[in-house]
Amino acid sequence: MASRTHRAGAVSAAPARSARRRLSMRFLLPVLVLVALLAMMMLRGYVHSEILADHRVRPEAATDKVPGEILDGGPVIDTRGGRTASLDVPDHRIVLTFDDGPDPTWTPKVLDVLEKHHAHAVFFVTGTMASRYPALVRRMVADGNEVGLHTFSHPDLSFQSPRRIDWELTQNQLAISGAAGIRTSLFRPPYSSSADAMDNASWPVTRYIGTRGYITVVNDRDSEDWRKPGVGSIVRNATPHGGEGAIVLMHDSGGDRHQTVRALDRFLPLMQHRGYRFDNLTEALGAPSALTPVTGVDLWQGKAWIFLVRASDDLTDAMVVGLAVIGSLVIARFALMLLLSAVHARRVRAGGFAWGAPVTEPATVLVPAYNEAKCIENTVRSLTASEHPIEVVVIDDGSSDGTAGIVEGLGLPGVRVVRQPNAGKPAALNRGLANARHDLVVMMDGDTVFEPATVRELVQPFGDPRVGAVAGNAKVGNRDSLIGAWQHIEYVMGFNLDRRMYDVLGCMPTIPGAVGAFRRSALERVGGMSDDTLAEDTDITMAMHRDGWRVVYAEKARAWTEAPESVQQLWSQRYRWSYGTMQAIWKHRGALLERGPSGRFGRVGLPLVSLFMVLAPLLAPLIDVFLLYGVVFGPTRRTIVAWLGVLALQAVCAAYAFRLDRERMTHLVSLPLQQILYRQLMYVVLLQSWITALTGGRLRWQKLRRTGVVGAPVGAVPSPRAHGAGVRGVSDRGVSDRRPVA
Repeated sequence: MASRTHRAGAVSAAPARSARRRLSMRFLLPVLVLVALLAMMMLRGYVHSEILADHRVRPEAATDKVPGEILDGGPVIDTRGGRTASLDVPDHRIVLTFDDGPDPTWTPKVLDVLEKHHAHAVFFVTGTMASRYPALVRRMVADGNEVGLHTFSHPDLSFQSPRRIDWELTQNQLAISGAAGIRTSLFRPPYSSSADAMDNASWPVTRYIGTRGYITVVNDRDSEDWRKPGVGSIVRNATPHGGEGAIVLMHDSGGDRHQTVRALDRFLPLMQHRGYRFDNLTEALGAPSALTPVTGVDLWQGKAWIFLVRASDDLTDAMVVGLAVIGSLVIARFALMLLLSAVHARRVRAGGFAWGAPVTEPATVLVPAYNEAKCIENTVRSLTASEHPIEVVVIDDGSSDGTAGIVEGLGLPGVRVVRQPNAGKPAALNRGLANARHDLVVMMDGDTVFEPATVRELVQPFGDPRVGAVAGNAKVGNRDSLIGAWQHIEYVMGFNLDRRMYDVLGCMPTIPGAVGAFRRSALERVGGMSDDTLAEDTDITMAMHRDGWRVVYAEKARAWTEAPESVQQLWSQRYRWSYGTMQAIWKHRGALLERGPSGRFGRVGLPLVSLFMVLAPLLAPLIDVFLLYGVVFGPTRRTIVAWLGVLALQAVCAAYAFRLDRERMTHLVSLPLQQILYRQLMYVVLLQSWITALTGGRLRWQKLRRTGVVGAPVGAVPSPRAHGAGVRGVSDRGVSDRRPVA
């Protein structure tokens, strides 16, 4: 509604400091939710190696700077404390090592085979996988295996700075600590091989790793299971010769490892029969365990990390489900709108269509007004040019700016003024209803302009005795600004196309306060206008449905209004729309269990309104969140194509809506930008409405600054500026100086 009246006894504008505090709180909670959401998505991307991942692999380099004892030594390299030493595994001992895990599919199978044959191994886990599957790390340790670091995100460390290497080690260790409550001193570099493959690029890294207290473990038998050469080849590659000990490289992650599992089940009994033992590394070397318990702050930091990773994965999974839901809702809504709007247009535009006998009986037009001195003259003059017989009742709701005096001073025939102490818009409408002389009652706002044919078109559906209320066609007059153009698109595509759809479905959710008509008898049956919610137009419309009346849409009953021209004003307006709609849905929730027309509306109308007006707008930004994530972190091309597909669907729907309303298509140029920016604003507004509803908060109304850019329709009434007063219209639920509703 455009012309809102405020509650009696309400105080005037709050001090600037309080207003700033409310403004900061208004943004704070939604911003915190958005920041938390983005942080969780970034964490998920980091843990899944979609962010900060480095997949470069350095080719082989010279070896002249690598000590000979390392090149000719064993696979266990100790550079701690400045040492340059290497160790071999004793004869008839095999240390199986598995890289890149844990994997939820293959690691349990590997552990099962090891347990079956009473064998131990060393698992060099990455931080990304250990963070996501901590239970498998705990099982590795519980089964007597050792765990080693394999960096967090598996980069080639020869490309990395010392700071990045430290980060990889620390994060990898943090994941292991959180998963199993232990710390390890074993490390294996990604893309490593045997000791004799150490080169001038990898040797400095190995030395640096030693300064951080880690022992580097490479291998001397590569099973090459990553090539998937077949079970027999894997067994042959892993088998040492002449009873020598060996560290064998295998993988429990990184792809399909069924050959590895089958080869392991064959390799273990084969080598055990030859007298080999399968130990973890420190067992084979007769050294103290490489694993030490973690306690205190380090342990809780690790647990907190695991918790956050799990939360980020769960949240992302929920967002994917939400994206699927919103995608389905968007497509279903567009399909319904296109189909049912076409049905509605064909029906009402068919030759010979009529609601019934032409309605010629006079109507009463109620104009509730509070401090509308700047625009009330033009509003009333537009009504006096009506082609339908009417009486005009202006209900002055305690205005302090002489609104009533201006109307009385015009001396226009058929125009009456009813004064009352300030009591709010519902009370003003009820007062006007009590003073109405006719059964057909039209309601409008004090800053809205009607065309000469508006009232005539608005009352024609009452030729059908089943019709109790009619929604008109609210138009944005100030559409030349960007934000005005966005609202123009929303009005034509969202509101009016929606109303066509809801008309066909028989569950119109809202008669716009700027242009609507009612049977007086129907209003009296449902108790008149109520101030139970902040959206009295939605409330009364739902009440009419529950009482068994039809509510329809009259596309030719146009009213011109001025939409908010600033983000703050738009925010205030839509905040009330969203919150008031939620209040109305909650108030009429009992219709879900009722029979007859009320039950039909409850089981058809309320779910549709809840889905399309509450749930869908709340989830819609997921499309843009995943768009941003996909564009930045990939897959970029598929993401952009998918988003363009959604945009194309919206463009088709919008173009069809504009064609039905006979609007120029030029304003659709701003549709892509509207979908990116405007939707985010609507999301934050709706989120704030949810927060207000869940916390039991109360809503304040501030006065919207009007500009008077919307004039009367050309040729219909004199220009507002000719009379020295502009039309200060807002939208069909605009803002005036209203205070909290008790």
